[in-house]
Amino acid sequence: MIVTTTNDVSGYRVVQHLGVVRGITVRSRSVIGNIGAGIQSLFGGNITIYTQLAETAREEAFNLMVEHAASAGANAVIAMRYDANEISDGITEVLAYGTAVKVEKA
Repeated sequence: MIVTTTNDVSGYRVVQHLGVVRGITVRSRSVIGNIGAGIQSLFGGNITIYTQLAETAREEAFNLMVEHAASAGANAVIAMRYDANEISDGITEVLAYGTAVKVEKA
């Protein structure tokens, strides 16, 4: 599956648009994770516990989007984007979305 943030794929031409596809996940950090992050924040710098949470959430949303595109018959997703919203304290929704298409070598 080709996934790109651009509106086309270099060397390919879009032969069919299949519509919007998405993958969504909602994640939270455990109480122990929040305590660890609080301790890390005292020293400044990258809070690795939250960085890992963000990366895991994005990867999961991305993979769900790719599955959605494949089930629609796509071999590519163009104009892919991420969006994230805090649902409540410590609970975040991550959305990966784009346009499912069929492409052929140009």
